[in-house]
Amino acid sequence: MAPRRTPRLRTVAAALAAVALTAGLAACTGQNDDLVDAYQEGDGFVSRDFAVTEIAAADREAPIEFSGTAVDGGTVTSDELAGDVVVVNFWYAGCGPCRAEAPHLQEANEQFADADVSFLGVNIYDEAATAASFDRTYGITYPSVLAHRDPDLKLAFAEVTSLQAVPTTLVLDGEGRLAARIIGQLQDASILTTIVRDTLAESS
Repeated sequence: MAPRRTPRLRTVAAALAAVALTAGLAACTGQNDDLVDAYQEGDGFVSRDFAVTEIAAADREAPIEFSGTAVDGGTVTSDELAGDVVVVNFWYAGCGPCRAEAPHLQEANEQFADADVSFLGVNIYDEAATAASFDRTYGITYPSVLAHRDPDLKLAFAEVTSLQAVPTTLVLDGEGRLAARIIGQLQDASILTTIVRDTLAESS
């Protein structure tokens, strides 16, 4: 069996200029030193609690296939989102940084309302009622799936991110492959929207 490739990471230069001043960001994660160490081996931007990386298209691995039960009881699958750039945000209602970044995620979602972009939350702890209350409070209009009681959903993302490091936001390309990972709280929408536009441009 061929050895697993280590993706080559490149810095998100322009969008990170303002973020470099926020090295003290707090994420709802107990110990993420192993994640930080992993990023220090690449070229990505790293602070104690914040890391942004992009993966070059040639270095991306297999598409992430998933299916989960949404807060409203429906089902969301990777097949339904195929062809879109997909933003996946891992969160739970009791996470302070998740609450702080929620308006920025919704803002980004609205900016791409007319583009081939889908947003999806993955709630890692809460039951449906709690997650729905969060959505109402923060005006979130994109769906979330519930991972608390769904080991298959957790397993689908386990190879690309720790479900204990929240908030974490992934950007999947139009083929469903991991294109970028943001660990830590978004301070505004700009970093995410820059990455999404770059990923959209790959297929234009």
